[in-house]
Amino acid sequence: MAEKRDYYEVLGIQKGATEDEIKKAYRKKARECHPDLHPDDPSYVEKFQEVNEANEVLSDPEKRARYDQYGHAGVDPNYGGGEGGFGGFGDMDDIFSSIFSGFGGFGSSASRTNSNARRRGSDIHEAVTISFMEACSGVKKDIRINRLAVCDSCKGSGADEGTTSEICPDCQGRGSVKTTQRTPFGAISSTKPCPHCGGKGKIIKNPCTKCRGAGRIRVAKTVSVDIPAGIDNGQTIRLPGQGDVGLNGGPSGDLLLGVNVKSHPLFTRDGYDIHCEIPVTYMDAVLGSEITVPTIDGDVKYSIGEGTQNGTVFRLKGKGVQKIHRQDRGNQYVKIYVEVPKNLTKKQKDLLRAFEESLSDKNYTKRQSFFDKLKKKLDF
Repeated sequence: MAEKRDYYEVLGIQKGATEDEIKKAYRKKARECHPDLHPDDPSYVEKFQEVNEANEVLSDPEKRARYDQYGHAGVDPNYGGGEGGFGGFGDMDDIFSSIFSGFGGFGSSASRTNSNARRRGSDIHEAVTISFMEACSGVKKDIRINRLAVCDSCKGSGADEGTTSEICPDCQGRGSVKTTQRTPFGAISSTKPCPHCGGKGKIIKNPCTKCRGAGRIRVAKTVSVDIPAGIDNGQTIRLPGQGDVGLNGGPSGDLLLGVNVKSHPLFTRDGYDIHCEIPVTYMDAVLGSEITVPTIDGDVKYSIGEGTQNGTVFRLKGKGVQKIHRQDRGNQYVKIYVEVPKNLTKKQKDLLRAFEESLSDKNYTKRQSFFDKLKKKLDF
């Protein structure tokens, strides 16, 4: 019989691994090697069984102890001793339902025991980049994807034109065979993938030349996507049925489209609110003025009052981003930045000094308040 690999090597862990490390390693390897994820490669049936077998032993303290002491002979009757049987691999429903929940139906009991069961196709992940304004207003984009589709030559049968597949004579179409072994502990039955058909339940003597018997081929397709107004950077749009076609008449997977939104030179976004900063002159801040404020809908006029301070923020209600699939919108928040003049002439400086001398403490309320507090603190 073929030499078995070390169970620790199968799971990719060290001999002294903890229970938690074994559990994590098993889940990772089970996902990687699950046959449903590799429908065109029969070798993954054996790889998946090997991972299950390693976990069956290493997750059981008693079996692990015997394995650590005697190796495979301590747990497998085929090696001349030990407590036997790995016949329960196909019945680990609770474990697989936990591991593969959210995988679109992969790992279900029906798909493991019946090779001809309907299986959902895999999801496809793609990305699209749009501008800031497109995210605010919504846009339609054509996305080029590659997906597995039913082979147009064999119509999904996997058999060449004019031929059909045949039921496997060894497993009678079940995809698995049951064997019984006699051991010192009694007769032990086990179920394993049929070696004749590779677990498919059927034999294709004349495979389709286009899909090589897989029944599916990878094709390019353009999908038109309506990206809704209000979409934000990093969000995902799901398009049902646009993923890989299923197996045995199963439903297709979905297209998951990740959205990347470019930055804007004037606006930043926080949820559905927009923020921007507007520079004003020193004179505008002192005397008040009507300023022009850009919004995603175009420019609007806004009057700032006398004595507007640097850093003052005002709100434009309803000028933010439209909320997804709703009519209401966020707000726009505008921060005033008072720009101090530079490169003054001597005459301008003299005029400013004269202006400064004409002012009193009542013209600087914050400054006066600060020194009043400082005086009280220092007890001048």
